[in-house]
Amino acid sequence: MPVICQDSVGRCSFIDVLEEAVLVHRPVAVALRDGERFIDVVTDVVTENHEDYAVFRSHERVPVTDIAAATRCDPHHR
Repeated sequence: MPVICQDSVGRCSFIDVLEEAVLVHRPVAVALRDGERFIDVVTDVVTENHEDYAVFRSHERVPVTDIAAATRCDPHHR
């Protein structure tokens, strides 16, 4: 799967990508707008106070607006 950039596909489509990741339970490589990168499993996508958040297994939840890009990741090739 290629890198999905939120600015290219739009917010709604990007949230759809994150929600699909929840359903398939596969790790994703996440690139935040501040330059941080990590690999984790998305466990939920929630909305609180008009803000969408991606909830991860090992990392703190992240506002979707802070995520620049995501891609499916093979957990054996970190």
